[in-house]
Amino acid sequence: MLSPSLLAAGQAGYISDKVYLYLHGGPGTQYRILGSIEAGQAISLLGETQGNYSKIIDHKGREGWVETKMVTRKKSFRQQLPEVQAELDKTKSELEQNLSSSDNNTQLLSKLKSDLSRAQRDLATASSERDRATSQLASIEKNERFQMWQEGGIIALIGLFIGVVLVYLPRPRRKKKNHW
Repeated sequence: MLSPSLLAAGQAGYISDKVYLYLHGGPGTQYRILGSIEAGQAISLLGETQGNYSKIIDHKGREGWVETKMVTRKKSFRQQLPEVQAELDKTKSELEQNLSSSDNNTQLLSKLKSDLSRAQRDLATASSERDRATSQLASIEKNERFQMWQEGGIIALIGLFIGVVLVYLPRPRRKKKNHW
């Protein structure tokens, strides 16, 4: 409800949503009815008041008087409904997009999780193969060193044996020159 001091000429207003009232030809119910105004219709305030009545121009362009307590500055539900409906439709479409995006993200997340678990299994397999190969390489190196020591020992024994045998072999004797 508007106080008479808030009713200025040319300002927009609305008929209260809770009423169906008549547009009178003057400031009172004793004046002729010019027509009716449904609840929520937009009006223009002319800034003129007398008693409990304010002068307006209705949505059809008719000039007349209505009770001031039936005029409000708030947009009526009739005016708000299309805006709210448009906002609701927009929000619904955004929600559907977000839900489908969420489904896509969920699918992507599950795919990434399976890829990660597969990569972890592959890493574990590669690590065990690396460890096995490293131990085989160490074993081969150890065997090669043992084989080299073995071959060296054999060569040393053969050399020792040849050295000992050569010492004890009979030497050819030289003939003395003084003998005939």
